[in-house]
Amino acid sequence: MDTDTLTIQVFAQNPKDFSGDLLVYLVEEDIAHLGDFGKPLNPVLQQIWSTGDFKGSKKQTFLFYPALLDKKQPVAAKRVLLVGLGKQDDDINIRREQLRLACGTIAKQAASIKAKDVLLVLAKEFLLDAEEIAQCSVEGVMLGSYRFDTYKQDKEGDDAPVRLERFALHHGGLSASAVQKGLERGRIIGQATLAARDMANQPGNGWTPNHFAEYAKKLAKKTSLKCKVLDKSALQKLGMGGILGVNQGSAQPPALVVMEHKTSKKNPTILLVGKGLTFDSGGISIKPGSGMEDMKYDMCGGAAVMGAMQAIAEIGLANVNVIGLVPATENLIGSASLKPGDVIRHYGGKSSEIINTDAEGRLILADALAYGIETFEPDAVIDLATLTGAVIIGLGHHHTGLLANNDQLCNRLLDAGSQVSEPLWRLPLGPEYRKQMDSRVADIKNAGSDRSAGCITAACYLQEFVGETPWAHMDIAGTAWDFTEKTYIPKGPSGTGVRTLVACLSQWEPLKPAEKK
Repeated sequence: MDTDTLTIQVFAQNPKDFSGDLLVYLVEEDIAHLGDFGKPLNPVLQQIWSTGDFKGSKKQTFLFYPALLDKKQPVAAKRVLLVGLGKQDDDINIRREQLRLACGTIAKQAASIKAKDVLLVLAKEFLLDAEEIAQCSVEGVMLGSYRFDTYKQDKEGDDAPVRLERFALHHGGLSASAVQKGLERGRIIGQATLAARDMANQPGNGWTPNHFAEYAKKLAKKTSLKCKVLDKSALQKLGMGGILGVNQGSAQPPALVVMEHKTSKKNPTILLVGKGLTFDSGGISIKPGSGMEDMKYDMCGGAAVMGAMQAIAEIGLANVNVIGLVPATENLIGSASLKPGDVIRHYGGKSSEIINTDAEGRLILADALAYGIETFEPDAVIDLATLTGAVIIGLGHHHTGLLANNDQLCNRLLDAGSQVSEPLWRLPLGPEYRKQMDSRVADIKNAGSDRSAGCITAACYLQEFVGETPWAHMDIAGTAWDFTEKTYIPKGPSGTGVRTLVACLSQWEPLKPAEKK
């Protein structure tokens, strides 16, 4: 989706004077009025209400044409859409999600009637502050409008899809300045999330390690981010045997993309690391052919980190320094490919016995983690990766697996995920699981002797490279694509992780010393 074609703005006039394609009001269950800026339509709402056709229930909608009313047309819009929010709820996170879901519904309705110009009147009495109401509304519409049709021929005539071109918010009686602020934040986060979806939707021949590098360079030119790309020769000099080993079977050179958002030396530094495996065949330990095309999604962790860095820079977070690393390569089969039984040496010297070449994500992340911690001395580290199928067996496509060596960091991510409705579930770590990774010939092996606790043992491998630094690992294999389908989350890549990271870092405060032990 080319988000640059969608204009998002505040509508300053009275909503009744809006003459565009679709005028929208959000209605809470059992509250039969449209507020001060919907008075001309209140009699219509009450009539619909009395029939029982619309009660403001969750997912409920009612579309009508004001020009067909018997009396003089009360509003200038071509169509009016009422969207149900459901019942009021005391949980602020549920209220946020009510707005996103309702606004995702607006996007779907706009697409079905081919509306290009939409105005949403915000609900003044909704129990959230004005900035969050605007932000969640914009996120819901942007994410709900997403389509990826880069490789499809344009259709003509009645079959041609119509994109939403303008989405406007009317304050509805809320603070206009707060609405403008929330609109802008929602636009930035929405665009960053859609960028992550676009990266993931690209086929393996349309998104290579070099594309990660070029995208980061473009971000650095447009924003305050600093970018450095470590190419194959630099990785060889640094001794990054994990990235280089995985890359041995590919004709595409690897890269370690480094992005820096710098504020003040007094601020804490957070390191983000995202797995950028642009296609994963499994290597010599080849994957089954059925569904292998989905392995173009194995770079969703890297896409999430890149999207988060984009949003962080554009928002201008002033409370933290953020470093984003994306180790990027393919994992293919070639004459030089890694073989089971081979031994590689990671950045920093630790050796690893390769048991399964399809357990490659941990190899490239280990190098990036060790390098990032030594180079930038972060106060905390968060990595994201489509790391294991085991997390899908355990949690399905509804929760991201979370493992951490620090309770406070873990709780912050759990809270951030709840705020943006990208839920996480914490899994244990411990020496019992680490023993499954003992090797007879090297410091560690990259897979256990059996498949038990595969998500946890993969995290144990990464833990070997973080030392005492507070660290959290997000296994997004189940949520990066085919995540719980919602009005604003389609089938395919979800962009999960971008909004969680931005929410977490926006509220960041230094970790308590006791938590670092």
